[in-house]
Amino acid sequence: MAKDKKPRRPRAETPKGFRDYFGAEVAERNLMLRQIAEVYHLYGFDPLETAAVETVEALGKYLPDVDRPNAGVFAWEEDGDWLALRYDLTAPLARVAAQFRNDLPAPYRRYAMGPVWRNEKPGPGRFRQFYQCDADTVGTASVAADAEICAMLADTLEHVGIPRGDYLVRINNRKVLNGVLDVVFGFTGSGDDADPSAVYDRETRKDDILRTVDKFDKVGRQGVLDLLMGGRMDPSGDFTKGCGLNEDQAGVVLSFLEARQQDNAATLKVLRDLVGHTKRGSEGVDELEQISELLVAQGYFSDRIVIDPSVVRGLGYYTGPVFEAELTFEITDDKGRKQQFGSVAGGGRYDDLVKRFTGQAVPATGVSIGVDRLLAALRAKGRMDGASVGPVVVTVMDRTRMAEYQAMVGELRAAGIRAEVYLGNPKNFGNQLKYADKRNSPVAVIQGEDEAARGVVQIKDLVLGAKIAENASLEEWKSQPAQREVARDDLVAEIRRMLEQGA
Repeated sequence: MAKDKKPRRPRAETPKGFRDYFGAEVAERNLMLRQIAEVYHLYGFDPLETAAVETVEALGKYLPDVDRPNAGVFAWEEDGDWLALRYDLTAPLARVAAQFRNDLPAPYRRYAMGPVWRNEKPGPGRFRQFYQCDADTVGTASVAADAEICAMLADTLEHVGIPRGDYLVRINNRKVLNGVLDVVFGFTGSGDDADPSAVYDRETRKDDILRTVDKFDKVGRQGVLDLLMGGRMDPSGDFTKGCGLNEDQAGVVLSFLEARQQDNAATLKVLRDLVGHTKRGSEGVDELEQISELLVAQGYFSDRIVIDPSVVRGLGYYTGPVFEAELTFEITDDKGRKQQFGSVAGGGRYDDLVKRFTGQAVPATGVSIGVDRLLAALRAKGRMDGASVGPVVVTVMDRTRMAEYQAMVGELRAAGIRAEVYLGNPKNFGNQLKYADKRNSPVAVIQGEDEAARGVVQIKDLVLGAKIAENASLEEWKSQPAQREVARDDLVAEIRRMLEQGA
């Protein structure tokens, strides 16, 4: 008779593509969220929290490089409806703007912060759950709203600790690219001269061309040229089919990607020459010129915000200006190679997203900051060390006096000082100090029977003690004692003084 198998124990491991965040990481992220919210609030945006779950229908077909939304989201069927975890914070905003359109002010300015989920293949630094911080203006077609988003993005980066010179906000316009495609396929887009077959050819190949030009930073000039034409063989031997443009057509697209000049005025002139008399292209260049003028009027020049035609943005819902924040400083990868950090935020105008719900045109524009990427950048620059100061630990020398130890931490907490009583097995005092070290505690409080009888406590400066143990001589041990005795009544005042001095 076969023996019954014991139930298998669950594996203690994080699901693939996800990760856990511990004390210092959570504290640093919360600090950054507060700093970003301060700037968003300063610009007049109101907070909004939406549900983590939306209907797949509401999310729409806007995930990168997939035809079906449920191919890129975590989705399930419930009572005949398909639901999914949100993959960004913009699609929920579109639903809110439509659902509450009679109650919200117009324009509606909101910011939102929280996790999003994408059912994509994970890789190094690429997770299936990550945080975003969005700010959007819904209900105005004015390019002043786009200019404001770009200015706010620059201010936000500086407020969280990225100095001027270490970042660049780059702006482009989807209408300009559409104008370039009009030139490529041979019509102005003004109406009568538009060959229907050319329009169909351009629109059916547009997404392929968009995806190709969006790879400019990754595969370079020749790589994009190959992908625009017949195709490209990558170093691994994999072949990617091209867009099928001829050499002249591909050359026009490449000229657009390389149109950035020394200043915005010169870039705009090159773009005007490229789009010629195409209606959409000319409109896009006009909008970029207005944005540039509005930013200059506010003191944002090309050292902070530039027009850069190589910015495309992958999502298909962008209809006008698009922008991206790039960190320009170098970091060293795992193999010791130097490389620029790259993009940490992006966004643009999406005038058709709310229209899906209402049937009426509702213009909108916004930006999303990748919090995890931005935190990684600050750590790479040494502006965050991944460490946090732990609580003051009151050790336990006598279990029968637990009430007195709790009274100590009560006084410290009432004074705004983070503190805790050691609640493990107090038998081995050395383990209590090891615990305090593991908690990164700055100070340990010690009171045994003798100290209690004399009305004093011992205060151990753990930070100074670690430094002395690492570097100091015997004389320095004596001149800078890491542990001192103070009156019990002076406990709070003494610990506050030590913390203010950096203990």
